[in-house]
Order: sequence, then structure tokens, then C-alpha cells
Amino acid sequence: MLKKYSFIKVLLWLIAAGCGVTAITFAGLYLYLDPKLPDVQSLRQIKLQTPLRIYSSDNKLIGEFGEQRRTPISYNKIPPLYIKALLSAEDAQFYGHNGVSIKGLLRATSQLLQTGQIQSGGSTITMQVARNFFLTFNQTFARKFNEILLALQIERELSKAEILELYNNKIYFGNRAYGIQAAASVYYGKDIGDLSLAQWAMIAGLPKAPSAYNPLANPQRALIRRNWILGRMYELGHIDEQTWRSATAEPITARYHGLTPELYAPYVAEMARQEAIDRFGQAAYTDGYNIYTTVNAHLQEIAQQAVVEGIITYDQRHGYRGPEGNLADSDESEWLELLKDVPAYGGLTPAVVTQVAEQSADVMLRDGSLIQLNWEQGLSDARPYLNENYRGKKPTTAADVLAVGDLIRLRESNEGWQLSQLPEAEAALIALNPHDGAIVSMVGGFDFNQSHFNRVTQATRQPGSSFKPFIYTTALEHGFTPATIINDAPIVIEDASLEGTWRPENDGGKFLGPMRMRTALYRSRNLVSIRILRSLGMKTAHESLARFGFDPDAMPYDLSLALGSHDVTPLQLAEGYTAFANGGFKVEPYLIDRIETVNGDLPFKATPATVCHNCEREEKVEKPAEASTLEELLAANSEKPEDSTTETSVPAPRILDAQTAFIADSMLRDVIARGTGKRARVLERGDIAGKTGTTNGPRDAWFAGYNPDIVTVTWLGFDKNTPLGNNEYGGSAALPIWIDYMRAALAEKPEKPSKRPNGIVTVRIDPETGKRAGPNDPDAIFEIFREDNIPPMEDSGASSADQKTQMLPEELF
Repeated sequence: MLKKYSFIKVLLWLIAAGCGVTAITFAGLYLYLDPKLPDVQSLRQIKLQTPLRIYSSDNKLIGEFGEQRRTPISYNKIPPLYIKALLSAEDAQFYGHNGVSIKGLLRATSQLLQTGQIQSGGSTITMQVARNFFLTFNQTFARKFNEILLALQIERELSKAEILELYNNKIYFGNRAYGIQAAASVYYGKDIGDLSLAQWAMIAGLPKAPSAYNPLANPQRALIRRNWILGRMYELGHIDEQTWRSATAEPITARYHGLTPELYAPYVAEMARQEAIDRFGQAAYTDGYNIYTTVNAHLQEIAQQAVVEGIITYDQRHGYRGPEGNLADSDESEWLELLKDVPAYGGLTPAVVTQVAEQSADVMLRDGSLIQLNWEQGLSDARPYLNENYRGKKPTTAADVLAVGDLIRLRESNEGWQLSQLPEAEAALIALNPHDGAIVSMVGGFDFNQSHFNRVTQATRQPGSSFKPFIYTTALEHGFTPATIINDAPIVIEDASLEGTWRPENDGGKFLGPMRMRTALYRSRNLVSIRILRSLGMKTAHESLARFGFDPDAMPYDLSLALGSHDVTPLQLAEGYTAFANGGFKVEPYLIDRIETVNGDLPFKATPATVCHNCEREEKVEKPAEASTLEELLAANSEKPEDSTTETSVPAPRILDAQTAFIADSMLRDVIARGTGKRARVLERGDIAGKTGTTNGPRDAWFAGYNPDIVTVTWLGFDKNTPLGNNEYGGSAALPIWIDYMRAALAEKPEKPSKRPNGIVTVRIDPETGKRAGPNDPDAIFEIFREDNIPPMEDSGASSADQKTQMLPEELF
């Protein structure tokens, strides 16, 4: 008995000594580690790695940039039943412990003693928060002890709701999804609040092992895990039996949902991304900035369609270049897999020809489906391309066009699938708000995935005749009038900068003789433009063009400038045209309206110079600051009032007096009413104006036009600057794109007639001489003039023909 008592006494002493040693060890560890632990209060200001997101002006997602897909969500927006699913899987006693589960730790210790390996960590939700925010994932006792200490601190400092919010926004759920909102989007394409109970349970099962229980990679294991969680919810009383049975019977509906922008505008997204990098560096990808652009979602969609349609229409006019390749040397069983590797560009779907009949062909699409391409579905019109000017003979059978194994392109239309091809030409469209320079729409090419080159901002091309309005406007400022008579006749210019003798011509090689300046503009007479520029002088022209935003150092110092011989981007041309649309003010293009953080702060808000017709300084013509870089121009911003400035905006400087701007606008409206832009009359509006542009070759086709509320420039050409082909002009290649876009931009909007400023008078003139007509002249027409620059009355004793003959040579230049 005494021995037994002594043994028990020794055992108790050993246990007490062990406990004491353990207590001393833990106390020592605590004293050693506690000062080194991070401050858990920092969790209240934690910045979760969140991607950069780009939006339209009406909050449509355009793009997302960043390695981690995460959309932080507040606790009150997390579905309560999802919380119960999560806790049933990860920490059923969450609301009953202080951050550490003794039972869980003992279970983990038991597993360690039995197997010699760490099977589970016994971690609570709070301990997982500590590990994910502050510690590594190394399985060491020191890390586990730190985890415990941090969990205890977190529970003292934060509420249970705050802990759950941190956990659900931080945890990795697989497939680049961080946080439950991103997980719901990736696996189900929905918000977390829109999921079913079975789907919540599936997501709740992922944190334990995102790869092993991934419903995409391991659907069977994921189903077992999901149903176990639903069973736990039933056992814990969170759901009733009927709900449990119904949820467990639900099939797996998860599938991968990549980021699908609400608005396809990749050139816009890329420009905004680059500006974000310029402002914030690499932190732009992780700090959760939301960039709101000035782009209108509906008009951007129309712009994209118009550009693609315009390019394809041009391409079809020049013939079929044949298949992209032929798969006949490959086994037919491999065709589908080979087809899946061919990307679709511009809505043109790749397909392979499987059979050719007399006037039809069977083709296989990338999804494996088979369709029949009939004769009228593009085969009958597939005349072979010979060069930019000629096509071959019309085909008579399908075999003239296609062969088995041909890799072709199809385009889906209202009439079904149509034979098509990837175009080689490119196009661009830029639309600006002329009141403040905001970019309304921008399309930089046929397909961003095919070419990231943004032709709106990066392609410098000769604008051709679309540049003439700037020369004519300068002339209006220096005494010319719409009625000034100028000779459209041959001219020979000796100029070393033009490589000796230059003999410019009009399109078509014809000359029309003396004509009024208004007529010369809407008929786009080259020789008249050259004579105007020669009369003005290069210095005067350069100074004037600089006010419109063009870089004088980049412009030639010779008469070819009158024909648009220097290079500009579509954006620069559109910027210049805003002065015609807004009555003579200088605004600068910008894309970003504001940048918000995830907390709603505004590190940037646009403050552009804005047109103000009622401001006192309105009448003063100012010379703007020296031309800045494109990036600097796009960074100058503001809020967008319609006709007056706000407390935070700056009045736009006037670069044309109101009278000159009004007359120039009137002349540009005639380009559409009766000139080279007359195709736009299909819009049936009297408030649109613009100018066509075509360069030698022709190599570039332009149309720059506007109404008082929007300026739009379209360009079509080849990146390699090769010829477009005969009969391809600004009015035939670029103007149709402009029309398609402006039809939507101006839909249901009333016409806006130009407001006639003070100092403008209407006078009857003789159309042959440009002078004031007598009261009885039956051929007289009306013309507008500055009241201080009215032409003299013609000699009543001489006929118009006599007066025209008697004009001195210098009057005709």
C-alpha cells in the first residue's frame, strides 16, 4: 500500500513538473514571441490585393488587370446561409471560442502522435485569418504558436463579423479566385448572393483544399465534399431534412467563367491601363483602383460594329484571296483539334471544308457542328483577288472557290453563315465631346487580339483633304470670304524642299477655273488650297495651325501642307475639328473621368477646360500653350457641364472668333449638303458638317465630321501604307463608317442649328464674281460675311462674264 502511495505521489510530482515545465516553456515562448507579433489593429486598414478595373461612363466593366481576381464584399452582403455552410465545414464552434479550439488542437496533437506527421492543424477561422494575413504556411511548431497568439489577439480586437469579412475576402478558392465574390463569379458567373444552397456549400468546401475539391478539376471529390457539408448543416440544425435532400440532389453546375467584360472596348481598356501604370506604377494592378472612363457604352458598341463592318465591306469589294491554309495533309480525325487552335478575329469564325458539291460546300465549325454553305452565301461573289484594282472572273462552281481541307472564315449574319476572310486593311474611329474633349468612343483597329496597335493614337498618316478646313479657316481670319474668287488652274512650283519642280493636280486631272472659295472647299479642289496657302504664307499658316493643336515642328514648310502632306493621328485631327463644332474653342482630349479606390476615395478627378459661351472672356482669341505630348493632353481633364463652367472647371480658351467659326462651319456643312460628303445626306440632318480626305495612291481614306455635340473622325487604310485601289476615296471607304456611327450617336436627338453670332450678315452676291449683286440680278445667291468684310457692289454696267474676264491675275492668285 505504501509502495502504491509512493508511486502515485511520484507520478503526480512528474505530472506537475511536466505541467510546470510546459507552462514555463510556453510563458518563455510568449515573452519571446509576443513583442515580435504584428499589430492586429492593422487588419482594420488592411489592403487586399485587388485588380485594376476599367469602366465606361455608365458603369459597364471594360477590363480587369491583375493576377488575383478579387472583389471585396462587406459582411452584411454575405448570405447568412453561406456563413453557416462555411462554419459547418471549417469551424462549427466559431461563435463559442475565443480564437483557439482546444478540442481541435488536441485532435491535431493526437494525429501527430499516432502518425508522426502533421495531419491537420486544428485551426479555427480566426487562426486561418492570422496565418493568411501575417504568417507563412510552413508547418512548424513556432508558426503554430504564433498563430495561436495572434488568433487570441484578433478575437480581443475584432468582432466575429469583422473576422468573417476578412476571411471571406482573403481566402484562395482556386482558379485565380480570391474571396467568395470572385469564387462565385469564376465558378458560376454570378454574385455570391444569387447562388443556391448547394452552390454555397460547394464554395464553402474549397478553402480546405482548392485543388483537391475543385468542381472543375475533381468534380466527384467536390461533390462528396459538398454533400458532407450539407450533411453537417443538417446535423447542426441549420437546414431541415427536405432542404438537405433537395440540395444534395442538385447536380454540379460549376463551370469556368473567365472574365467577360460587359463592354468590349479593348483599345479603351489598354489606354486607361497605361495611364494607371504611369500614375501608380505596378501598384495599379494590386491596389484595387476603379477607373471610370468617359466612353459611352452604347456608342462604343456601335463604333465597334461600324469599324468592323466598314473594313469587311471594303475587303469584299476587292475579291477573295483564298483559304488561310489547307488541312488535307492531316488526318481528318485531327481537324477539329487543329481548328480549335485557330483564333476568331472580328467575329470571323474559322471553319474547315469537309465536302465540295456543284454549288455548295459542307464545312465544320470549331464546336464540331457541320453546316452547308450554299451558293448565295458568299460563294457566287467570291471573285479572286488579283490586285488592289482588279478581280478575276466570277466562279461558276464551288470548286472554283473551295477545296476539301481548306481553312476558311465564316461570318454569321441574318441570312445565315457567309463565306468571308480576314481583311488586310485596317480602320479607326474616334469620337469626342467638343464641349470638353471627352472621348466618347474609340476603336483602334479591326481586332485588338490580332493587333494591339491603336491606330487612333499611334498611327500617324497623311490626312489629305481633311486638313484643308484649317487652311481655309486661316484664310477667313485674314480677309478671305466664302465668295473670294480663286483660280482652279495648273500651277508649277519650283521648290527645293519639294525636290525641284512640283506640278500638283486635282483628283481626276481636271481644272475648273475661277471659283468661289466655298465651292472650292466642298468640291475639294487642290489647286485652290495651294493658292490660298501661298497667299497666306507659311509662317502665318504654321502659327494658325498651332492654335488647333498641331505641332509646327512636325509640319512641312512648303505648299504641300495645303494638301495635308504631314502626318497626324486620327485623335489629333479630331481634336482640331472640335473648334469647328463648338464655335471656336480649344479643348483637349481626355479619357479618364475619375479614379476611385476600393474605399471610395478619389485620387484623381478630371478637370478639363470646358466651353463656356457665356463667359466674359469668350470673345478673346487666345493662343494656347505649346503643344504637349499626347499623354499630357489626355491627362488634362474636368467635369462636363454643357454650356457653362463649374467651380472646379476652367473655361476653354477661344482660338477662333465667333464670326470666323460660324462661317467655317457653314462652309463645312456644304461639303455634306452638296460636295464630296454628300453620301451623309442619308442621315437627313442639316446640323452635320465635315470633310473627306484621300491621299495619293490612294493610300488613306478619311472623313472628319461633326454636329454641335459630337466630333467623329474615321480612317481606313493599310498598316503597310499600300494603295487602297482605284475609286477608293474618303467618301466611299471612310464616310460609310462615319455614317453608321453617327446614325446611332444622333438618333432621337433634335437638330441643333448653329447660332448666328453678332457681326454676321447675309448678302446677295453674283456667284460668278463673288461681288454684291444688283437688286435685279436673277442669278444672285445668298452668302454670309462678316459685317466688316462685305464684298463691293459689282459694276452694273458690265456683265458678270465681262467682269470675270477683266479680273486681274492677282485677284485669281
